[in-house]
Amino acid sequence: MNLKSKLPTVFKHKVFMPVVTVLLLLVVVGFVGLEVTKKDIAFTHNGETQTVVTRAETVEALLEELEINPSEDDYLSHELTTNISSDMEVEYKEAVEVVVNDQANTTTYMTTASTVGEFLETENIQIASHDELSVASDEVITDTLTLDIDRAAKVSITDGTNETNAVYTTADTVEALLKEQQLELSDLDRVEPGIDKTVTADMTVDVIRVEEVTDVVEEEVAFSTVRKNDSSLTKGKEQVVTSGSNGLVEKRYTVVLENGEEVSRELVSEDVKKEAAQRVVAVGTKAIQQAPSRGTSSAVAGKTITVEATAYNWNCATCDGRGLTATGYNLKANPDGVIAVDPSVIPLGTKVYVEGYGYAVARDTGGAIKGNRIDVHLSSISAARQFGRQTVKVTIIE
Repeated sequence: MNLKSKLPTVFKHKVFMPVVTVLLLLVVVGFVGLEVTKKDIAFTHNGETQTVVTRAETVEALLEELEINPSEDDYLSHELTTNISSDMEVEYKEAVEVVVNDQANTTTYMTTASTVGEFLETENIQIASHDELSVASDEVITDTLTLDIDRAAKVSITDGTNETNAVYTTADTVEALLKEQQLELSDLDRVEPGIDKTVTADMTVDVIRVEEVTDVVEEEVAFSTVRKNDSSLTKGKEQVVTSGSNGLVEKRYTVVLENGEEVSRELVSEDVKKEAAQRVVAVGTKAIQQAPSRGTSSAVAGKTITVEATAYNWNCATCDGRGLTATGYNLKANPDGVIAVDPSVIPLGTKVYVEGYGYAVARDTGGAIKGNRIDVHLSSISAARQFGRQTVKVTIIE
């Protein structure tokens, strides 16, 4: 017999209803429990915010739920172990790559900075006021951004005779530096160092202003003296027949100036404005008998006497500056082989040989030259000082 079939229908209903009620209660309780564990949070990912409903207990679980695996360079507003609570705000930002070329040095950074300026501050990269940055400091950071930093160098520039100026520049070459400073060069100007040289810190650049000018100068041309024998004059006497006159020549020079100072001069042409006229002097050849004077013997060819010789030059402090001897001889034009004598000892016009001086002709006199004393003429004051005063032998030639 089937006992179940014999159970009253009412009994069946009484057993089934409580079971269903219990099951429904469990479902409701479970649903309510799930709803209670849900939490609404504001989650910002790379600047974009959204509301996330999660049952995660910690920030780490939340990221796993969102399939986010943070790296050590990323930004996370909370520790991974922080418990999740309703209305919580969580921010996560992924680091991006930034390449910095600082002169010759290249460095790669991972950063979560928002702008270039924030990045430079975070990484303590100093940008001086004269340095150049390839990207503006308020530019937004993007992945694989490249920043080029051109460091300014301090250099000194001197333009001609102007004062030296210190400037900061990012120019690579001296030529670029001069263009940057708006310094124009002429075809003759020079730059030290050369315009193709690389700019370095603390370099000194000199701009040398060069110009060529023409200088016209008039110069006197000293006249020459012609000496002619005259038998009508006593030997030793001279007489000016024709006075000479200086000529005049115009000389044209090309002069190079550097910063206003002359550095070279080249003669390019000469134009004779006036010819020099010769001076003609008659020289006596008539022989006369000389009597001894002051205990000395007459000047006789081959005779040697001892004298005190003093050197002089026509341009000395006590000279008249004309350079003419007592006989009219021009010492400027003919400085060598001339002595001043006492005519009573050595007659004017006598040819002699002076020890330590050489061959000479007696062409001059002097108030202090008495007896066995002579003056020897030298071509410069310095040479005369070097000769000084000496005791020498003089040999009469003719």
